[in-house]
Amino acid sequence: MFIDHPPPRDKQPNPYKGNRGVMRAWRALKYSLSGFKFAVFEESAFRQELALAAILLPAAVFLPVTAVERVLLIGSVLLVLIIELVNSSIEAAIDRISLERHELSKRAKDFGSAAVLVALGLCLLTWASLAGPVIAELIRTALF
Repeated sequence: MFIDHPPPRDKQPNPYKGNRGVMRAWRALKYSLSGFKFAVFEESAFRQELALAAILLPAAVFLPVTAVERVLLIGSVLLVLIIELVNSSIEAAIDRISLERHELSKRAKDFGSAAVLVALGLCLLTWASLAGPVIAELIRTALF
């Protein structure tokens, strides 16, 4: 049997955690859009990857591939954007703590950068193996 204990008197409730239901979802959406907007306007790497996504996502929709292949193509592109957002948040948190150079700060930023590199490699491998042969065949039939 679980007993619902009230919070200790000396602990003040967090004013940012009081929303529930639709209001919580609405505020979460606003925060998410704010983060996306900040990434677009302040992070050049995110803008570059977003430009790549603007080319690859429509291509994935229109390429004659199976539904599973389409999901893999789209998912690999979205994964790059997701990992870049996480990397940017790591960098922002490290910079918030201190702008001085520190080995652990460098390591955290390098790990985030490595994660982006792995996601980009996965995206390249996915597109090369799934879309590459299809695009080559489309070019071959268009030329001959």
